[in-house]
Amino acid sequence: MTEVHDPAAQTKQRVRSTAPDEVDVAIVGAGLGGLTAGAMLARQGLRVAVFDGHYVAGGCCTMFSRGSGDRRFVFDIGLHYIGDCGPEGRIPTLLRAAGADAVSFAPMDPDGYDTIVIPGHSFRIPVGHERYRARLVEAFPSERKGIDRYVRLLEEVEHLEGSMRNGKQGALSLMKDVLLHGRLAAQYQGATIGAFLDTCTRNPDLRAIMLGQGGDYGVRPSRVSAMLHCGLANHYFRGAYYPRGGGQAIADALAGAIERTGGGVYLRRRVERIVVDDGRATGLQVREHRGELRTVRARRVISNADLRRTFEELVGPEHLPSELRAKVARYEMAGAIFMTCLGVKGDLRDLGMGASNVWEFDSNDPEAIYDAVERGDATPRCSYITSASLKDPESQHAPDGHMTLELMTLSPGEARHWGVSDDGARGTGYRHDAAYADRKRRVEDALIERAEKRYPGLAARIVMRESATPVTQTRYTEAMGGSGYGLAATPEQFMKNRPGYRTPVAGLYVCGASTRAGHGVLGAMTSGWNAAFRVAKELDRALPPLR
Repeated sequence: MTEVHDPAAQTKQRVRSTAPDEVDVAIVGAGLGGLTAGAMLARQGLRVAVFDGHYVAGGCCTMFSRGSGDRRFVFDIGLHYIGDCGPEGRIPTLLRAAGADAVSFAPMDPDGYDTIVIPGHSFRIPVGHERYRARLVEAFPSERKGIDRYVRLLEEVEHLEGSMRNGKQGALSLMKDVLLHGRLAAQYQGATIGAFLDTCTRNPDLRAIMLGQGGDYGVRPSRVSAMLHCGLANHYFRGAYYPRGGGQAIADALAGAIERTGGGVYLRRRVERIVVDDGRATGLQVREHRGELRTVRARRVISNADLRRTFEELVGPEHLPSELRAKVARYEMAGAIFMTCLGVKGDLRDLGMGASNVWEFDSNDPEAIYDAVERGDATPRCSYITSASLKDPESQHAPDGHMTLELMTLSPGEARHWGVSDDGARGTGYRHDAAYADRKRRVEDALIERAEKRYPGLAARIVMRESATPVTQTRYTEAMGGSGYGLAATPEQFMKNRPGYRTPVAGLYVCGASTRAGHGVLGAMTSGWNAAFRVAKELDRALPPLR
């Protein structure tokens, strides 16, 4: 048994170290996008400095601990599983390119890494399109034609994504590929998954199972891009994994790669402003951990901060063209999550749990769940149940004789729904507000009650509990609307309609969940590589191709 990564192991060093006055590339935010970009550029001999207001590097890929010594529990914040982590998978490939390939991955149950539970059905999602198709047909034999159509779309999207990723095809060759292997994907590239499923089936139970992983993107079926839905599902059909040692292992590997090559990661350094001189980004104004404000000059700036905050606050509307100002004001954010972390006595396998995530719903109508959330109703109508202890049994996430368990649900994201102002969500005072604490406690109790109904005897084993609301997300990451997903992946905000990596401000680049690569671990890391590729080219460097 090995211990998980200590999230605060490098905190003192990264808080107390002195940042340089001038660098080649200054990066706002130590999320996976910023860390990936920093590691790629530092390997090219560029002086890189990454600044973050938190005391742990990693953004949504951080962990936190409670207790100490042999009573210590460690929980993930935002990484609960990832796909495509085989030897030649995209995430290991990116880590190798960044010089951060010490991370290893534990495979989840290939016969059912996700279990979708709706009234009357419990459906285990296996690795591979064909096994998935066969299992759907077994459960819904009269729906074979619609199932085949849905799986065909999944396969076409995967094929075309692979073709575009290779980057070896010319326009004519790609067009031929679409005609031969992607006609359905081309036809529905601007549609929602809800609209596409209307052409497959009217069976509400089958649709609910096909949509069961929707909590991975936080947008209702009638609004989410069909391409995003399929791309996310395909990501896991190539195998679902969990990083050994926890999600912090990825963040630590990337941050360490930056520091080994002469760069720096500086924590408790809140960036107050991106300095713009004569229309060009020239550095950052950084609030040091002791309160003083200093300016760090840079040849190029990359922002991994929330996209709206980057433009509206860090850059400022006075430096943006009117068209972009209007577009930023219209950005729609994805949903938000309430999370309860539990320390549990005994072995969760005794209750029937395993290395599979459980998505359970009150009904087969996901639209109704979003209706309630958008009304500001925080009452859980669904939950996601997962255990790092079961997914990563070789690492010690909990004291001997105990395990960790995480419960999540879709939740109203705006701070006002929790009785907190937008400005208040960036501070700590709201935590002492009685009304806020009461709302939080009621949702926590309801989530535990749901888990107890599915796994009788669980509640009596709980020895510690702690929860985070969407306000907590805003406090630590300053994410608009308390969302960890970034911009909602609607057809209007996906693929070419999503922001790229260059901005209208010379010298300023962006990466992160709201950019064209999309959200999640793979999306954030890919965005970092894309931003780094463009910056390196401008600074007469060349990133090697991803292999």
